[in-house]
Formats: sequence, C-alpha cells, structure tokens
Amino acid sequence: MKEVLDYKILEFGNYTMALYNLFSLIIFIAIVTVLLVVLKRIIYRSKSLDPAKKFSVNKLSQYTIATLSIVISLHLLGFNISVLLAGSAAILVGLGFGLQHLFNDFISGIILLLDATLKVGDIVEVNGMIYKVEKISFRTTTVIGRDENYVILPNSELTGSRVVNWTYSDVSSRFKITIGVDYETDIDKLMKLLEEIPLKHPKVLHNPKPFVRFEDYADSALIFGLFFYTNEIFRVERIKSDIRVDIFHTLKKHGIGIPFPQRVVHFKTDGSAPNMPQKKG
Repeated sequence: MKEVLDYKILEFGNYTMALYNLFSLIIFIAIVTVLLVVLKRIIYRSKSLDPAKKFSVNKLSQYTIATLSIVISLHLLGFNISVLLAGSAAILVGLGFGLQHLFNDFISGIILLLDATLKVGDIVEVNGMIYKVEKISFRTTTVIGRDENYVILPNSELTGSRVVNWTYSDVSSRFKITIGVDYETDIDKLMKLLEEIPLKHPKVLHNPKPFVRFEDYADSALIFGLFFYTNEIFRVERIKSDIRVDIFHTLKKHGIGIPFPQRVVHFKTDGSAPNMPQKKG
C-alpha cells in the first residue's frame, strides 16, 4: 500500500508529486466543503443575529477558510510555502502597485462586512441616487435602483464617499410634500384637511402622526409642508404620488385654489412704440 501511495505522478525539477499528495488534497477539499455547509447552516439558524449580520458573518467565514485552504492545499501538494513566498516577494510588490485600486476595493469590502454600517436590504443614497443593497462581496456591492436596474458599485466608493443609510436604525423615516395655495384660503381648514389625507394611505404610519407646517409667503401662493412617516422608504416616491393625487382632489372638492405664477404686462395707450436700446458704434 505504501508503495502505491508513494508512486510519483509528476516530477518537475526539484518538485515531485506523489499519489498520496493527491489523495490528501481530495480528502482535504471534501472536509472543507462539508465544513462550509455546516458552518453556513449554523450561522443562518442563529437567533441572535439578524439576516444582514448572518450574511456578513457567513461571507467572512467563507473567505477566511478559502484563504487558509489555498495555503494548506499547496502544502499538501508538497510545495514549500516559505520558499514560494520568498521567491514571489518582488512579484507581489509589483502587483501591489499595479492593482492598488483592486486591493482598495477588497479592504473596503472587509470593512463593510465587519463594520455592519451597511447591510443587505438597506436603502442607501449614493451620489444623489437611491438604491437597495442586494449583495455585498469582497470587491463590489450589488445594488438595485428604483428603476429596477442593477448597479455594481466598487466597495471603495461606498467607504470613501458620503453615503446616506435610510434604514440604519429601526426608526421610520419622515418625508415631505410641498403644497401652494392661494391667499384667500382658510388656512385652519386647509391644515386639518392635509393632516387627514396621508392617513388614508395603507403605507403611511399613524404613529408618529402626519403634520402640517405653514412654511412661507411666496409671490403668488401660501406654502405649506405636509410631513408623514413610512417604513416603505424604497418605494416612497410612489406613496408621495398617491398622496399628491388625493391632495389635488381634496382641494378641488373644497374649492381651495392652487395658484400658478402670474405676470402683468403694461402697454402704452398713446400708440407710441416703447423705447428700444440703441446700438453704440
């Protein structure tokens, strides 16, 4: 049996691969595969972690085990790891300079997974665009926009830019709709009507309750702000559209006018033409 296992499969210079090296590698890969499956089940069955943290812990575990497995696999195949690292030091330095942006993305991915300030399912605002986080990998993060388009963002952009996380905490978010009405409006009646409108929408929270602010005197309108709370942050524009439609019908039903900008043009009555600027020269 020993003679069979010592059978040389490959010889290349000073390197020799025997049959037992190959068997050791196959057994090791099988053990690692089973370990990853069992570890994933343990993590996702945990009741102390939320789904986003389970994803982060599982990903980090996979990458850590994969890295260690590569090193151990090379050792099982008979490679001298210390010699390989020493011989490839110069190459690694060159690769480090050439792939610094790639390494930056990898380090940023580790930060995102460990820091947990950004999790799968979060609603984030990046460069003025709203996205829902679908997947966080070591190099990139996959997000989906409100137009149902998938976007691949480098992790370094998420750690190096200003990112607004709308779902960082469990507290609902507040949104605002601006309304302008004419100066003849009964503002007490208007404010009461506006406060009741969002409560009819099934996605608007009743606690905290919607409220109205008298914000400003504009040139041709009184400006009011209607504030409401919802947990449906990613689809809030649809909710705001529904509320605007209800506002329009309610104001029309109660005879409250929505003014538009007006301009007064004066004409001379003596028939003379208006003074025109004269060209110089």
